[in-house]
Amino acid sequence: MAEILGILYPWIKALHIMAVISWMAGMFYLPRLFVYHAERAEVGSELDQTFQVMEQKLLKLIMNPAMIVAWICGLILIGMGAMDLGSAWSWIKIAAVIGMTMAHMWLGGRRKEFANGTNTRSGRTYRLVNEVPTILMLVIVVMVVVRPF
Repeated sequence: MAEILGILYPWIKALHIMAVISWMAGMFYLPRLFVYHAERAEVGSELDQTFQVMEQKLLKLIMNPAMIVAWICGLILIGMGAMDLGSAWSWIKIAAVIGMTMAHMWLGGRRKEFANGTNTRSGRTYRLVNEVPTILMLVIVVMVVVRPF
């Protein structure tokens, strides 16, 4: 069994990294789409419909699957001993990943508002929200690579 785990570990880690990259690309792009959607598209217009298709496909075909794969692989890696759960860096990383997941869900809720024509938030709001994944990503990477605590 240890031999199989030794063979699988780098593959699971690679899949985890690829999923995280895909997830983060969406986390950076979706709020950007919301900025332009909020500022430039009238509800019901052709541009509104175009943004809705882009946002829905990004969330459903890229972000959601990538987040799920990242979580599954991350949990498997934890189970394989990739994190020292006795160290603070591990818990800070886990908290930041939970924060990223909450931000993802919040964005999903805003996509539904655009789809229903009920968005009340400005482009400025989405510009500010666009910084949240960046900050969380910085925390996660520093915790995993530097392990300061």
